[in-house]
Amino acid sequence: MKFTATALGLAAAIATFGSVDAGLSSCSKDIALKLTNIYENGNTAFHYDYCENINDGRGYTAGIAGFCTGTSDAWVVLQQYHKLTGGKDAFSKYDAVMKKLDQSGSGSTSGLDGYCSVWSKLGKSDAKFRSAQDTVRDEMYYNPSQKLADKLGAQLDVTRAQLYDTTIQHGEGSDPDSVGSLIKKTSASFKADAKGSSGSTLKINGHSVDEIVWLNKFLEVRIADLKNPHNKETQKEWSESVTRVKSYQYVVAQKQYKWGNSIKALNNDGKTTTVKC
Repeated sequence: MKFTATALGLAAAIATFGSVDAGLSSCSKDIALKLTNIYENGNTAFHYDYCENINDGRGYTAGIAGFCTGTSDAWVVLQQYHKLTGGKDAFSKYDAVMKKLDQSGSGSTSGLDGYCSVWSKLGKSDAKFRSAQDTVRDEMYYNPSQKLADKLGAQLDVTRAQLYDTTIQHGEGSDPDSVGSLIKKTSASFKADAKGSSGSTLKINGHSVDEIVWLNKFLEVRIADLKNPHNKETQKEWSESVTRVKSYQYVVAQKQYKWGNSIKALNNDGKTTTVKC
């Protein structure tokens, strides 16, 4: 995934992050995570053992949140795993290289021979490694996305889940493609009250804006960014992932604003699928 800070700073953040009042029930969170799994991996399973170089300039992409060796978050996972193992484990031999990649932000895979084999093996069998991935996903992606939702005043599950999916793909940094930038661009378009029937109203630039009206605009803004991102290295990959946003447009069109034990969404082929917690 995409981050602009170094892993040392991110690791420190993990140590200090508290839990957030996420707003999503445990069931709704599970659905949100599974939806993103569909877009990232093609199904609702949690692919702890996944690892490959998808040649997007981010090195190896791996695990349940697409942790990348070239964007620091994979290094955070390894550090979290080291904490659970006492510091000596199968990934220790990569520490020196991973530290350098963290500092440089390079997508090079030089010095990482066998990395994916180690990741895949541990992802299949090691409970501590899976726990490390869960922790880092929540602290780097899920919790920050829900804090953004809290700041926005979002009350609907579909909005809060969409902000998580955007954070996973776009990152939480301050660059023009980040989730924060997309939120700002969306909100800036509202210069008057905007009525709707969602039952939830946001305060945007001093105006009362129906939450679903805001979300529909956000989805349009995100699609435009996916088709023409500022980071041109991601353009091909992102332009091919517009279906994940269209899926949320489908969820909204079906008026699935608050979620129960299941929702209907679109898979990567644009076909209707049921996602259950």
